[in-house]
Amino acid sequence: MSQTLIFALIVGAVIAVGFVVPAFRPYLRPMPFVAFLLGISSGFPLTLLLATMTFWLSKVGIDKSTIGFAIGLTTPYTLKFLWAPLVDKLPLPVLSRLFGQRRAWLFFIQALLFVAIWQLGASDPANDLARFAICAIAVAFLSATQDIVIDAYRIEILSEEELPHGTAMNQFGYRTGNLLAGAGTIFLASSEGAGLGWAVAYGITAFCVLPAAIGALIAGPGRYVAHAAVRRGSIGEWMTETIVNPFREFLTRHGAFLILGFVLVYKIGDAMGQTMLAPMIVELGFTDTEYVTVNKFVGFAALIAGSALGAPFIAWLGMGRALFVSGLLMMVSNLLFCLLALAGHSTPMLALAVGTENFTSGIGLTVFVTYLSGLSSLAYTATQFALLSSFAAVGRTWLSTPSGYLAEAFGWVGFWAFTVVVAVPGMLLLWIMWAKGFVVESVRQPSTTDD
Repeated sequence: MSQTLIFALIVGAVIAVGFVVPAFRPYLRPMPFVAFLLGISSGFPLTLLLATMTFWLSKVGIDKSTIGFAIGLTTPYTLKFLWAPLVDKLPLPVLSRLFGQRRAWLFFIQALLFVAIWQLGASDPANDLARFAICAIAVAFLSATQDIVIDAYRIEILSEEELPHGTAMNQFGYRTGNLLAGAGTIFLASSEGAGLGWAVAYGITAFCVLPAAIGALIAGPGRYVAHAAVRRGSIGEWMTETIVNPFREFLTRHGAFLILGFVLVYKIGDAMGQTMLAPMIVELGFTDTEYVTVNKFVGFAALIAGSALGAPFIAWLGMGRALFVSGLLMMVSNLLFCLLALAGHSTPMLALAVGTENFTSGIGLTVFVTYLSGLSSLAYTATQFALLSSFAAVGRTWLSTPSGYLAEAFGWVGFWAFTVVVAVPGMLLLWIMWAKGFVVESVRQPSTTDD
């Protein structure tokens, strides 16, 4: 049974349940489906850059130290808040008037991204690594910019009731894009697959930009506040509205810095565990086939199922309780890796641990991203969501860097126990926010549908 079939079965089950369970019914609405299409286009470039590209470089004989530069390509994803204000407020000539601010930027960036991916596939890393690197950096920058637009547009096309379900569907689409860019591109290029070569494979993969474009045509312009984008006046006034006001509006909210602290550390225990999972698997003697099989079938299915449950989770519990319970579930799931470390080479225990961790992470990610989406004012959606998601990414990236040293010092059982302990500050911050009334169902500000 392939990942695609597992995905289809789970989506089919969600659709079937949607007819009889009210909390699942918003999955059947048009806008959550559009969010799924947006997720496909958002999910494929990063996988194309990292997993697929490094595989290609290895196949043509590039040494490991050179391949390591690919990690740096994720930098635009953590810095995208720096140019998000321009995407938020700078109208594009002709396009913004024809399609609206969000769709104008989406179509413009996707056209450039399509060309950049074609150029990356047509490059020759074995003989001209410099050109290859330039194309890869261009794809990374355009992909991060596409994420700015897609995240803002997704938030603006979804109603309050649809936001959790649309977020979950967006995660489904993202994983589908990952699959197309990873296994799909390698199959098309490989002599053991379709044998089309890398240039053609990347060229075909570039068409993964189309789902978001189709979704944008279905959804229309969204609820972007048009007058904020085209306001005329002095350069100083425009700069204030574009760059200063989005950050000022968020940072002057009651409890803003407490919220940022929570965003920074909420998933750090989960991030530390993921950083050291593969090294532990190798040390415990699992074969590549065993690990890949567990991740491919059990892990993927559990992640999709957990993501699907995330939206009803919010409906049943409310945002505050959903954040708290999903955080506790993610903490507890890491304890199963303590048991795996004690059990050693046990495939059933590996499947249980990986499946449980992916299931709870699926719930947690849907709840967390829905919370971040609700924090973004509709007047400054792109900038504020880029700020929050970049802040979360920095927390996951930099605060989890001591993982290797901790694993060496504590051993695997002690390390996984520590990942549970290190998640406690995030839960404490959440409790403080909840007690002070900073965790609300939504803080999105109403806006007219005028784009």
